[in-house]
Amino acid sequence: MFDSLQEKFQNVFKSLRFETVLTDQSVDETLREVRLALLEADVNFKVVKELLDHVRVKALDRTVSSSLTAGQEIIRIVRDELVEILGRKESLLTFSKEYPSVFLMVGLQGSGKTTTSGKLALWLAKKKRRPMLVSTDVYRPAAREQLATIAKTIGIPVFSGDGISLPIELAIEARKDAADRGHDVLIVDTAGRLHIDEQLMQEVSELQLKLRPSEILLVADAMSGQDAVRSAQEFHERLGTSGVILTKMDGDARGGAALSIRYVTGQPVKFIGIGEKYDALEVFYPDRIVSRILGMGDVLTLIEKAEEAIDQQKALEVHQKLRTDSFTLADFQEQLRQVRKMGPIDQMLGMLPKVGMFKNLKNVNAGVHENELKVLDAIINSMTIQERMNHEVINGRRRKRIARGSGTSVQQVNQLLKQYVQAKRMMKSMSQGFLGRQLSRLSLPQDLNQAKP
Repeated sequence: MFDSLQEKFQNVFKSLRFETVLTDQSVDETLREVRLALLEADVNFKVVKELLDHVRVKALDRTVSSSLTAGQEIIRIVRDELVEILGRKESLLTFSKEYPSVFLMVGLQGSGKTTTSGKLALWLAKKKRRPMLVSTDVYRPAAREQLATIAKTIGIPVFSGDGISLPIELAIEARKDAADRGHDVLIVDTAGRLHIDEQLMQEVSELQLKLRPSEILLVADAMSGQDAVRSAQEFHERLGTSGVILTKMDGDARGGAALSIRYVTGQPVKFIGIGEKYDALEVFYPDRIVSRILGMGDVLTLIEKAEEAIDQQKALEVHQKLRTDSFTLADFQEQLRQVRKMGPIDQMLGMLPKVGMFKNLKNVNAGVHENELKVLDAIINSMTIQERMNHEVINGRRRKRIARGSGTSVQQVNQLLKQYVQAKRMMKSMSQGFLGRQLSRLSLPQDLNQAKP
């Protein structure tokens, strides 16, 4: 996400690294490069102009702090202006006082509206809400069946509406059923079109009038760039949309839509879709997004993902085992499984700041993905309990057996053992540092406390 734009910004600011004074010439040269980077990322030209005008005024009106270089000063100004354009604060969902709150999902065909409806329902369920889904798309073959399949996969109720063929009747009956069953949110997946037409707008307007939705959320394909911005503007002018969900942000999206929509439409981006899985939906935090774009990372989101996926009890157990040098291959396997729960490796590495020890980490680990983690898991599964508890007993004969059992090669088994030793060493070092001291303050289970040396 934003990889291309991030790389361009990094190159732009390198030239200012050793400047001590912000001059007219240095600022103009930098802003020229920033302009090119933003336009190549398909950012709306009006957004680019306003951003650069504000940055130039502030850059030439400010004395460089003694603790900052000229490049760092420009980065700080650009960051503040980007956050301002994106809205500063995240935009929260609005719920009605009466149950259920209705969320109307609108957008063009192919934007990922049905899948996003399921993602939003799952996100709400994790927030202790009780959502229900309904599809009013009676035109596209199997559209309602698609939503029903998604709902079954994520464990969310869906209103089937058997025998009902009119969109407005489906929505009204679904709202009544949701209220009767105690659901506090009804997500209405409306029909889309290949382009905006009067029939589409008339149908959605009627749904809006009858349902009085708390939210009208436009689902837009981020990869369509300024086309997404134009459709967002048209939908808002006709319907008064309350927010946007950008899909396919994990693909080749250059960032233009995300950086332009709020400025052009006045409506915030509320969520972004970052993958195909149903839990791949993130709240859009302007300040965190800008930090990613500028290579500063997004450690807060990474921490939140870790808190959701990693069991605190197991983290404490691992910390104790590292202290007592009893961290085994079985523990290593459990850690790999915890990491897989957090999401794709490349996304997590993309949240690390591109400075210091993390500067080249993403490139180094670009080949690490879901399939490779599955291979490592299979190799450890092919080991005996004794081998998992003590890797030193794994001789050449055992390595051949493990390779045959896991469908891998001896070289891959050797690589896993090497990674295990390296990970054990690195994690032990971390456990003795600041992170380890913080974990030590937490209460450990009684049996682990007794095991302390």
